Amino acid sequence: MPIDAQRGEQITTAPTNLDPVARFSIGVLALNLVVILWGAFVRATGSGAGCGSHWPLCNGVIVPREPRIETIIELTHRTTSGLAAIAVCVLLVWVFRTRTHGHPARRTAVAGAVLMVLEALLGAGLVLFGWVDDDASWGRVGALALHLCNTFLLVGALALTAWRLAGAPGNRWRGQGVDGAVFASMAGMTLFVGISGAITSLGDTLFPSGSLAEGMRQDLLPTAHFLVRLRVVHPVFAVLTAVAIIRGAWLLSRRRPSPMTTQLAKITSAVVVGQLAIGATNLALLAPTGLQLVHLLFADLVWICIVLLGATALASRPAASP
Repeated sequence: MPIDAQRGEQITTAPTNLDPVARFSIGVLALNLVVILWGAFVRATGSGAGCGSHWPLCNGVIVPREPRIETIIELTHRTTSGLAAIAVCVLLVWVFRTRTHGHPARRTAVAGAVLMVLEALLGAGLVLFGWVDDDASWGRVGALALHLCNTFLLVGALALTAWRLAGAPGNRWRGQGVDGAVFASMAGMTLFVGISGAITSLGDTLFPSGSLAEGMRQDLLPTAHFLVRLRVVHPVFAVLTAVAIIRGAWLLSRRRPSPMTTQLAKITSAVVVGQLAIGATNLALLAPTGLQLVHLLFADLVWICIVLLGATALASRPAASP
C-alpha cells in the first residue's frame, strides 16, 4: 500500500489528488512510451537510415529539404526523443525542487535522467555504426539487446518516480530473501523475453514469411540465417515466462499481503494473459506492423506492472509465520 510521505502511515486507497509534479511525471512516462512505439515503427518500416549515417543532424543538416518518407519517419522519432529527454530533465529538476532530501522519488528521477542519456547514446550508436535498415549483423543484435534492456530500465525508473510521487513508499531491493529472489526472477525473465522479442521482430522484418507453415520450415533449416533460427526461442520462452510471472505475482501477494499488492498481482496477471493472446495473434498473422506495436506496448505494460508490484510488495511487511 502507498505510505504517507510525511507520517509513514499506510494508505488503504489510491491517492486521488495528485500535485502538478506527480501528474507531469505520468505524462513523461506516457511520452516515453510513445517514443518507444515510434522507434519500433521506424524499425518495422526500414526507416532507420532515413537520416543517413549522421547524428544528431539528419543527412548533414538540421531540417532536410524535400525529405523522403523514411526521412520524415526517422526525423520524427529523433524529434520526439529529444522532447522526451527534455521532459525527463525537467522532471528531475522539479522533483528536487518539490521533494525534500531523502524522498524516494529523487533516486528514481536521477536514475531516469542517467538512463535517458544512455538511451540517446545507444540510439546514436545504431545510426553511426550502420546497424539500421537491412543490416543483419551480430553487432546490431547486441546493440538491440542493450537498447532493449536500457529502455526497460528507463521505463521502470519513470514508472517508479510517478508511483512514489503519488504517495507510494520507498523500498529496499537487497536483503529481501525469497521475496526479493521471486521479484528478481520475474524481472530477469521478462528482460530476456523482451530481448528475444526484439530479435524476433528484427528477423520478421528482414526475412518475412509468406505463411506460418513456411516460417516454421525456415526456422528449422540448418542453412537459415541466425535471425531466422532464433525466432523459435521467443514464443517458447514467452509462455514459460508468463507462467512464472503469474506464479510469482501470486506468491508475492501471499508472502507480502496488502490490498495494493493483491490488486497489482491481479492486474499483472491479467496484462500477461492479454500479452499472450496478442502474441499468439501476432504469430498467426505473420506480425503485421500495427499488431507488433500493440505487442510492444503490452510488453512495456507487463514490465511496469512487475516493477510496481515488486516495489509495493517489498515495501510491505512479510506475512506472519504460521
